[in-house]
Amino acid sequence: MNSAMRVTSLFPALERVRALADACAGEDPVALFAAVDAGARPVLGQTLCTVNRLDIERLALVRLYSSDPRSYPPGGGKDKRGTDWGRHVLLERQVFVGEGIEAIRQSFDDHRAIEALGLKSVINVPLVARGVCLGTMNFLMPTAEVGADKIAFARLSGLLALPGIMALP
Repeated sequence: MNSAMRVTSLFPALERVRALADACAGEDPVALFAAVDAGARPVLGQTLCTVNRLDIERLALVRLYSSDPRSYPPGGGKDKRGTDWGRHVLLERQVFVGEGIEAIRQSFDDHRAIEALGLKSVINVPLVARGVCLGTMNFLMPTAEVGADKIAFARLSGLLALPGIMALP
């Protein structure tokens, strides 16, 4: 492959980096979340991405961003008090990977809505700063299995979204 072909093949990735940098430099957290979502899609193949803010005292999440606002509108929320998922992701600040419909059924009350969208796996990334979970970035995919490479990329994407959630009052 000659150098011109290598540079040309990098243009889409470089455009995603530029869009992320612009969104990060801006003042609109939702624009940053959308840019991170768009940048992750070629790698993760997610068809639903959401970003939630955590109310730690209530252990409840409020949706700030959704790539599918009709099915999962911003402003919606979930109470995670007393759940294994809430303990694992929100309190222990660990990534949750749910592979297959059964894993989604066991972890989410809204599993029927998730299934209706044809989604079969999820990666939930806690957004953590200074040892405190501020929220989550969630990638839901139509494939049942998620590899280690996708989990690592989802974690990186969560880091890119962190300035947006930290900018909120």
